[in-house]
Amino acid sequence: MQQLTPSDNMIITKHTIGDEALPLLVVDNFIAEPEALIQEAGFRDFSQNSPYYPGHRAEAPLAYQQCLLACLTPTLVDVFQLPSEILSLSVCHYSVVTTPPTQLKLLQRIPHFDSLNKHGLAAVHYLFHGEQGGTSFYRHRKTGFESIDESRKTAYFSSLENENDGPNMPKMKDGYINGDTPLFTCIEQQRGIYNRIIVYRRNTLHSGAIPSDFKPPLNLLDGRLTISSFIDCI
Repeated sequence: MQQLTPSDNMIITKHTIGDEALPLLVVDNFIAEPEALIQEAGFRDFSQNSPYYPGHRAEAPLAYQQCLLACLTPTLVDVFQLPSEILSLSVCHYSVVTTPPTQLKLLQRIPHFDSLNKHGLAAVHYLFHGEQGGTSFYRHRKTGFESIDESRKTAYFSSLENENDGPNMPKMKDGYINGDTPLFTCIEQQRGIYNRIIVYRRNTLHSGAIPSDFKPPLNLLDGRLTISSFIDCI
């Protein structure tokens, strides 16, 4: 793929969310060639390669990975107070949600976190048009946790286990979580706007904000296409 470049109209906004004031970076009009990325996705081999992600994924172009790091590294180091200025991507792939709401596993019906390390970051780049859902962030009501680290892990999982057989645990008919529930409070929701990328700590409780009337796309490129990345300090 040809080299990608940041957009001249890029808008960078820094947020803090929840009682824990967790950092969140929102970048609108991220790259100059978003349509080229979508076209490139059409040549990729999508597969269901994750037991947790409710859809299909394919490797993103190296040119995208290079553009992301070259463009955002100084901002990421500053916003997230990272201990190193040398960053790398351990994951970077196209993602399309394809699982019907009534076929979700339990762990896909509640918020999750990707890592216990607060210096590990996650990025979601929205490459779809229309209202197909953004990303929501949550507080676990019983513990009050909005992020999970090593010191909170045992208490959090113990609480979830105790709630597992209770009446408030989401049922299959409930589908995707999208807002407040008896177990979780939604503390922030970012809309999925075309060519917007958001970055947050991987230990933050979050979930895709999938509309209640979601239907799997007949064509993957017509669906909720994103590029999801894990960003690590070296």
